[in-house]
Amino acid sequence: MGQASSHARSDRDKSRLDRRWLIATGAIIIAAAAILLVVGRTPICTCGTIRLWEGAVSSPENSQQLSDWYSLSHFIHGLIFYGLTWAVLRRQPVGMRLAIAALIESGWELLENSPIIIDRYRAATIAIGYSGDSVLNSVSDIAFMAFGFLVARKLPWWGSFALAVALELIALYAIRDNLTLNVWMLVAPNDAVRAWQAAG
Repeated sequence: MGQASSHARSDRDKSRLDRRWLIATGAIIIAAAAILLVVGRTPICTCGTIRLWEGAVSSPENSQQLSDWYSLSHFIHGLIFYGLTWAVLRRQPVGMRLAIAALIESGWELLENSPIIIDRYRAATIAIGYSGDSVLNSVSDIAFMAFGFLVARKLPWWGSFALAVALELIALYAIRDNLTLNVWMLVAPNDAVRAWQAAG
């Protein structure tokens, strides 16, 4: 009985968000923002305004404001990272797994805003005029990932899966793009898909 109680308490401890790991997650995000600033990314939109939402994909303010249609993809990243870290690191505290997810997402933000990936986006996708994200947008993207991670923590696996599919379909309908197409076009560009997206 005592051993069972100890195991139950241990499981509860691992499912709690320990303050130390939340601080570590925040430090990772701040470090990512600092690196982006050092390499020359603009802090906010060069238009000089900060807005909560930019809904026009072709707008120069896309990927510059706090959120846009691609924020859905970063939220889905969080759903995926929760599932992956649960599968591989389920015995570790959920806060540690969140910090790991933030580290991975921050790494992607740094890579995404490097010349090689910016040029790849321009050449292979419909983001012809893409010039990278503002630091504000990158930090917001990491925050959307963390939000998705925390939502997945509360949902059954099928709930996270259904939510991810729903968000992919919403983005597909709204802008003819989503996480799936984005990855596809970066890895194996398809002229027919690019033409269909551009026609929207």
